[in-house]
Amino acid sequence: MKLKSFIVLIVIVGFLGGMFWYTLNLNTSSEVTASKEGEVLNVVATTTMITDLLQVIGGDVVEVRGLMGPGIDPHLYQATEGDVNRLQSADIIFYNGLHLEGKMQDIFREMSARSIQTVAITDAIATSKLLSGEDEYEDSYDPHIWFDVSLWQEAVVYVRDVLVEKDPVNKAIYTANAEKYLLDLEELHEYVIQQALRVPEEKRVLITAHDAFQYFGESYGFEVLGLQGISTESEAGIADVRELAEIIVAREIPAIFIESSVPERNVIALQEAVAARDFEVEIGGELYSDAMGDWGTPEGTYLGMVRYNINTIVEALLK
Repeated sequence: MKLKSFIVLIVIVGFLGGMFWYTLNLNTSSEVTASKEGEVLNVVATTTMITDLLQVIGGDVVEVRGLMGPGIDPHLYQATEGDVNRLQSADIIFYNGLHLEGKMQDIFREMSARSIQTVAITDAIATSKLLSGEDEYEDSYDPHIWFDVSLWQEAVVYVRDVLVEKDPVNKAIYTANAEKYLLDLEELHEYVIQQALRVPEEKRVLITAHDAFQYFGESYGFEVLGLQGISTESEAGIADVRELAEIIVAREIPAIFIESSVPERNVIALQEAVAARDFEVEIGGELYSDAMGDWGTPEGTYLGMVRYNINTIVEALLK
């Protein structure tokens, strides 16, 4: 009898001990899951446009650190030691691609080799929709896709999907933010179309410091001419200035434009060359091309930058 009681006691103690450890493990597991759900994804972006996109889609569950600020030319940008440290500590890196960040290609390859997910947002765009680039790169394409709002919408969908795959816990947040932003972009696209139509077709000629606006021209019906090539690494020569000056005079183009991320000296030289031919062309304003405006201003967002650019272009060409 005593033996039977002892065995029963052993069974009860074992059962209670098992329940204790089960409960402890369950609580520990719940704490780990909650901790993972509360973590913020560490994202590094290159250009201001991509930084803005990720802030909109990621909201509060993503910490976005942008490498390039307002007025910075990504074609010429060289990563600092601090930039490399940020890239190495990132959960995921987003960059434009198509050689926009031409001096950072080796760094992106190195980050990928370290198993840090490195994403070119231009991978979202089918090559059939890309415009041809400069001859120095084989099968090269123009990287300035953000000037066509409809292409930027495709980039938004791509970034959303990448974030969801990386961080499925926050899928609902990424999906809702992207859905709202896509509606904003659709409205913006229509706004640019309507503004462009205010300018007579023969006056829709956009002349800028470098050849960044071809996607804008293709989508919204402008002929686009740049003093420098697609990359600002190329320099405008005397022949380029002379040729554009003669076009401006012959077609009586009222305005040319400087860019916030490109020195204005070549555009000023063009204006002087036109004046030497007894014609006056205005500097129509400063456009945001490879970087947005200051953070905290309307132009410091993609939506505000695009609105500002089209308004500036239209008002100058209608004078």
